[in-house]
Amino acid sequence: MEYRKLGRTGLMVSELCLGTMTFGNEADEQTSKRVTDRFVEAGGNFVDTANVYSRGISEEITGRVIRDYREDVVLATKFRFPMGDGPNDSGASRKHIISACEASLRRLDTDYIDLYQIHCWDDSTPIEETLSALDDLVRAGKVRYIGCSNFTGWQIERSVRVSEREGLARFDCVQPQYSLVVRDIEHEVLPASREEGLGVIPWSPLAGGFLTGKYSREDAPPENTRMASWGDTWKRHATPEKFDIVDRVCEIANSRGKEPAQIALSWVKDRPGVTSPILGARNVEQLDKNLGVIGWSLEKRELDSLEEISALSYAYPYDMIARANA
Repeated sequence: MEYRKLGRTGLMVSELCLGTMTFGNEADEQTSKRVTDRFVEAGGNFVDTANVYSRGISEEITGRVIRDYREDVVLATKFRFPMGDGPNDSGASRKHIISACEASLRRLDTDYIDLYQIHCWDDSTPIEETLSALDDLVRAGKVRYIGCSNFTGWQIERSVRVSEREGLARFDCVQPQYSLVVRDIEHEVLPASREEGLGVIPWSPLAGGFLTGKYSREDAPPENTRMASWGDTWKRHATPEKFDIVDRVCEIANSRGKEPAQIALSWVKDRPGVTSPILGARNVEQLDKNLGVIGWSLEKRELDSLEEISALSYAYPYDMIARANA
């Protein structure tokens, strides 16, 4: 596995990141251990979790399964969403950030978090307060780097400017949704991230399994699949245009002797500005299929074909800007 710098930092992370949302949910602890060990054996050193995944259980399992090689792993987690019923049990206030970090450190059984990320923008808290609290955690040695997830382009820019003005730790990473069927970050988030030197670690590069080719145009998703439980996501994805993208992915996979998931992952992995796509796995077999993306790249004709079928539609002002610069 190759390694890439996380944004403008000197931190080197593997070209794939292991996501642990399945831990304690779709994968029990034994399976989670086997998955993580296999990922590390393959050269992976980047693991991402969040306090909200299974209400802390994912963090607890993650902490235990990486215990033997904690120092070799770049460990990321997130805060923002509710972890209790109280008025301060969610959000990006100083009170919640400090308490959430302390709780994550206990669950992960570690003295520090390598990358601590706000899971989503919080309209109710000034970004100055959020960044000041995160800066305190960095200065205390409890957090090494900070990042954001599910931010818009202007929110990234606003945050970086505040950090510069106030002399605070700044975001070094953004974690957005990105795949062949969800390319919206190309409008603002990717350009802002490249401009400001942020690493980009996309979540759901396979669109919740939609891009693996296992779903049908005619039938509803099987009950035991992620798409069945994510009804709103299925409604957004199950369109003729997006199934056309899946068909193109499958065509390229057949011609290359690859899995459709490997084609979709390869496209995300090698997009300009992307550092490490986050892949999850219910078991080692699924992880091994995804690890098959290592060591090769899509050819130009394949990239052109995927670009053609999945190209973003441009509304104002993006369409006007594109025409003006053509």
